[in-house]
Amino acid sequence: MNKRLLLINPVNPNRAGLTVNHTGIFPPLGLGIVAALTPGDWEIEILDENFDRFRYREADLVGFSSFTAQITRAYEIAGIFRERHIPTVIGGIHASMMPEEALQYVDSVVIGEAESTWPRFIRDFEKGQQKPVYREDKTALTKISRARHDLFHPDYAFDSIQTARGCPMDCNFCSVTTFNGRNYRQRDIEDVLDELESIQKGLVYFVDDNLYGYGAGAAERATALFEGITRRGIKKQWLSQASVNFADFDEVLEGAARSGCKMVLLGIEAESDSALEDAGKKLNRKFLDRYADVFRRINSHGIAVLGSFIYGMERDIPDSLRQRSRFIRDSDVDAVQITLMTPLPGTRLFQRLEDEGRLLYTNYPGDWSRYDMTEVVFKPLLMTPEELFKGFCDAGMMLYNHAALWDKYLRTLSNTGNLTTAWWAYSANLNYHNAGVSLYTQRTWPLLWKLGKFVKEVMP
Repeated sequence: MNKRLLLINPVNPNRAGLTVNHTGIFPPLGLGIVAALTPGDWEIEILDENFDRFRYREADLVGFSSFTAQITRAYEIAGIFRERHIPTVIGGIHASMMPEEALQYVDSVVIGEAESTWPRFIRDFEKGQQKPVYREDKTALTKISRARHDLFHPDYAFDSIQTARGCPMDCNFCSVTTFNGRNYRQRDIEDVLDELESIQKGLVYFVDDNLYGYGAGAAERATALFEGITRRGIKKQWLSQASVNFADFDEVLEGAARSGCKMVLLGIEAESDSALEDAGKKLNRKFLDRYADVFRRINSHGIAVLGSFIYGMERDIPDSLRQRSRFIRDSDVDAVQITLMTPLPGTRLFQRLEDEGRLLYTNYPGDWSRYDMTEVVFKPLLMTPEELFKGFCDAGMMLYNHAALWDKYLRTLSNTGNLTTAWWAYSANLNYHNAGVSLYTQRTWPLLWKLGKFVKEVMP
């Protein structure tokens, strides 16, 4: 009989509001790659808690991949299998940053990218000689296996694909550089196109941290990728992440638009030089006076801008939070993602705040569930945690109310001249609106229930 591998994508049960809209979440690409790297005589299933709440099932081996906010849930489920003496293994960015912690809850930890760690682990496992820790040896990304897209839950609106890894930006709040390195390692374009052709869904998310790239040859490679999509007649609508230099070359924007790009996520983060300096966002500081032109150039090709912004920079005060919200509202950013600054393990920010004794929640691993970018988990330098959280909530009220969403929709339609693009931006904003409502309800309902119970007890 074939051996059975169960791969689990855990979801933080305390933050289900972040996944309330299935059009705004994406399949666990890392688990799909692990499945592709597994020998063909294994029977593989991905249990995805974005759709299916965990229930026990038999397996010869259980694997997990998890971000920080979901890691407590991963450990909880792993414990169920360990009680039944079923081997467990975990990888992904959190376990790679905190392997000693992870080893307390699973049998083996694979540190780093799966291409070099997983084949060695699975060979040892089949011999009954698996080790507690596997560390990656950097390999050329051109050897990456295509993900097993057939194993993803069919109800995802989007599928995902990756063309490159690594980022030279080295922002102090981001662990990508620690995990993937500072150099871009790019897949062969024809291999990317082959995988893209195999994807059945019409909506695709390029998960690269910067699809455009950086430095000499970036524009040429991006243009070649986009032209390849068009040349092969691959009919997809897609979005990606990129840096602000995505807007530098018209031929790049033209190629992206022709190949189906409808929206690009730009890490704007803030509108002031001091805030960008706090975040280590060097490239954005060079573009600070050109933001309006960046948005205009992208819009002129029928592409929407999804701008991400952070509240809680080191020199932020209540007034600067309000200024950031007004900037976002008045700018030509089409869709808006706001998060609270969150120190994640493996980042310079986490190390500094830990050294300074400014982390508010350190009862790990339980408190990791708070590190989901919607809760204040550190002591701000120039205001109280309560003031930071209030500024964040006020921003949500200003930016995600229905009048604001409608205003953004009409502006996107005017600036892009593209009804489909305007609908993409509106849908993204509506997803963030609904997620915020759900999270607010989850966090306030227990308090309202207790208040109601108290009133019922004291009233005659």
